[in-house]
Amino acid sequence: MTAARAASAAPTAAAAPVAPAANAPRTARAPRAGSGPGAAAAAAGPEQHAGHGSGRRLRAGLVGLGVMGRNHARILSALDGVEFVGVVDPAGAPHTGGPLPPGVPVLREVADLLALGVDYAVVACPTALHEEVGLQLAAHDVCALLEKPLAHTPQAARRLVQAFEERGLVAGVGHVERFNPALQQLRTRLEAGELGDLFQVVTRRQGPFPHRIADVGVVKDLATHDIDLTSWITGQGYASLSARTVSKSGREHEDMVAVVGSLTGGTMVSHLVNWLSPLKERFTAVTGERGCFVADTLTADLTFHANGAVATEWEALRAFRGVAEGDAVRYAFPKREPLLVEHERFRDAVREGTGEGSGIVTAREGLRTVEVSAAVLESAREAGRVRGGAPPAAGETAGPLEPLVVASPVRTSAAAPDPGGPAPHAAATSHDPTAPHDPTAPHDPTAPTIAEHTA
Repeated sequence: MTAARAASAAPTAAAAPVAPAANAPRTARAPRAGSGPGAAAAAAGPEQHAGHGSGRRLRAGLVGLGVMGRNHARILSALDGVEFVGVVDPAGAPHTGGPLPPGVPVLREVADLLALGVDYAVVACPTALHEEVGLQLAAHDVCALLEKPLAHTPQAARRLVQAFEERGLVAGVGHVERFNPALQQLRTRLEAGELGDLFQVVTRRQGPFPHRIADVGVVKDLATHDIDLTSWITGQGYASLSARTVSKSGREHEDMVAVVGSLTGGTMVSHLVNWLSPLKERFTAVTGERGCFVADTLTADLTFHANGAVATEWEALRAFRGVAEGDAVRYAFPKREPLLVEHERFRDAVREGTGEGSGIVTAREGLRTVEVSAAVLESAREAGRVRGGAPPAAGETAGPLEPLVVASPVRTSAAAPDPGGPAPHAAATSHDPTAPHDPTAPHDPTAPTIAEHTA
């Protein structure tokens, strides 16, 4: 918690702003009235700093000035109601010619940033350092927006959630795709029931290899986007999944993953993510009883393909395009930069002192995404181990493989609520691909769908 600024007796236009005291470390405590990051703003009073909403500009810092960090610095430099006070980056001088405004220092240690006094910090350092930096910020009562994924392991993510929740601090995760205008529109239309019952969500996220990523593979760096947005737009968690990964670039981590699974409401999901394609693609398709929504998050376009209502009589065209066609509509809507919207939501959440209902991706939601991504990697490892063995000798014929059950339930934190609140499309019945659909059958959300795969 940033200490209140010292009140001046008669501030003049020429008086320099008074920096808050350094963020002092505190022991864990339960949230209480008049505490937390909003308390300093209330104590400072509107006469000290003109800003958006509360009357005082929030003081924000940044940890990490790599590719994504420089994007955050660009936003923080011009964000209404926020004073950008400093950046932590061990590289220091090489980045000073970047997007930093005059007077914003590049510091070596997080402790140096805390000494300046900050209300919140954006953490854009390598994923393996998120836990260390996040716990240090929480210990000094500083709110944090951590880049995705929240942490490198589920255990580390849980420790971060606990640290911020125990102190009543706002912690968010930078799943910026949620703020893409195409997906915002898609979720709104799904919540309104425009697609009816949801059948399937398909995502494809592929492109060239990003040399800036060295500490994680494609699952934690890219697939976490698709895991988060799928749960968010459908209002359903993951029930079971099966995954395959490959590594073709010579790196330690995987660079391609294919995932199939089912959500708690019975919706089927499929994710294809890789760093091996010269084609850059960001594709999300949601199919339901009334048609299909297709979102392109590179162009922020959303298109609706209605189910066919007019039979196609031209035989050659029937073979090419199907037996019936419906209308296709591409929607027009305002398109603001997703990263700017993410920062605005987080700024407002810090000012209000809570992440609930603020529209940010909370740390607990980020934890669930880390847990699902860990299940993806575990599924891929298990599949690789089970199918081991020597190839057939010369002249021998390989026998048929026995059916292999590879799908497994996804275990997430028991205390976590459904993503985004009540599921707007949580089906009243489970989806069993081996049995006829019975809309009156009871649904057991703890019973995962099990898929058998043969080579």
